[in-house]
Amino acid sequence: MWNVRSVVVGHTVVVFNHRIRLMEKPARPPLVLVASEHDWSSRSLESILKPNGFAVVRVATGRQAIDMARNARPDAVILDWKLPDIGGVQVCRALQRMPEFPLATPIIVTSSEAGGRSQRLDAYNAGAWLFCSQPLDVEALIIQLRTFIQARREADRLREVSLVDDQTGLYSYRGLAQRAREMGADAFRRQTPLACVVIAPSPWATEDARHGGRAARLVEYFAEIHRKCGRLSDAVGRLGPLEFAVIAPSTSPAGAVRLAQRLRSVVESTPFLVDDEPQTVKIRVGYCAVMNFAESQVDAVEMLLRATTALHHARENGDSIKSFDQVPVLAP
Repeated sequence: MWNVRSVVVGHTVVVFNHRIRLMEKPARPPLVLVASEHDWSSRSLESILKPNGFAVVRVATGRQAIDMARNARPDAVILDWKLPDIGGVQVCRALQRMPEFPLATPIIVTSSEAGGRSQRLDAYNAGAWLFCSQPLDVEALIIQLRTFIQARREADRLREVSLVDDQTGLYSYRGLAQRAREMGADAFRRQTPLACVVIAPSPWATEDARHGGRAARLVEYFAEIHRKCGRLSDAVGRLGPLEFAVIAPSTSPAGAVRLAQRLRSVVESTPFLVDDEPQTVKIRVGYCAVMNFAESQVDAVEMLLRATTALHHARENGDSIKSFDQVPVLAP
C-alpha cells in the first residue's frame, strides 16, 4: 500500500510518495537551441534538424541565447561565431559559468568563414564541443549531435543516481534523502530529536548573482560555509541551485533555531567578494524539527520537504527564520 503525504510549497500542494517507484519518462525529442542573427540560417538548420527527430528553438542574439538556455534547458546549443550583441564564444563562456546550465550540454560553434586555428582554439577554450565552418556537412552534424546528446543524457542519468553533488562535493538531493532515512531510523531507535534546516540567499541576492554572472561562486561560497560549520554527525547537501540543507541528529526545535542563527551569523560575517569588494549576503532559513522522532507522525524525508516549504514561505514573506509549524495550512 502506498503511503502518501503532502506538504504545501507556496500556494501549491506537493504530494510526496514515501515508496518512490521510478516511472519511465515519456520519450521527447532532444531540444536544440540555435542562435543566429540570420533568420535564413537558423531556419535552414531547423529544416534539417526537425526531420531528423530534433525539436528546435531559435533566437537571434547572444543574450537571448543565454536567457533561453537558462529557461528551456536545451539538450544541445548551436551558436554562430558572430552575433549582433555578444559573440558566440562569449556566450559559450557565459553558459559554462551558469549553475542552471549543465556542463555536459554540448555546444557547437559555427562560422560563415573558413575559421583559422586560433578561432577554433578560442571556441574550444570557451567550452565548445565542436567548431564547424560553412558550408556545414549536414550528415556529419546530425551524427555528431546524436552522439553528443546521448552522452549528455547518460551523464544526466548518472548524476540523478549519484549521492554526491558534482559541483560542491556535498550530498545531492538523492544523497540527502538516503541519509535522512538512515538518520531517521537511528533517531527512531534511540527516541531522540531530529531536525532539518534549509537555507538559501535572500531573493535579491539570488537575482543579483544570476544577472551578474556570480552564481557559481555563490554556490561555492555557501558550500564552504557548510563545510566549516557542519558537525561531523550532520548530513549537509545541496537541494537546488542555491538551496542547501542540514539534517541534524539529536537536535530539538530550539536547537534547530540555534543552528539556523549560527548559520546566518557565519554567512553575514563572512564577506562574499564582488569585483574584489566584500559584500554581506543575507539568507532565509526554513526548518522542521521534532523532540522525539519515534513519536513523530512524519518520516525524515518528509521533514526535509517541510523544511523546504518553510524556506519558501520565509523568502516570500521576508522572514529570517521560519518553522514549518508557522506555515499556514490551506483549506481543502
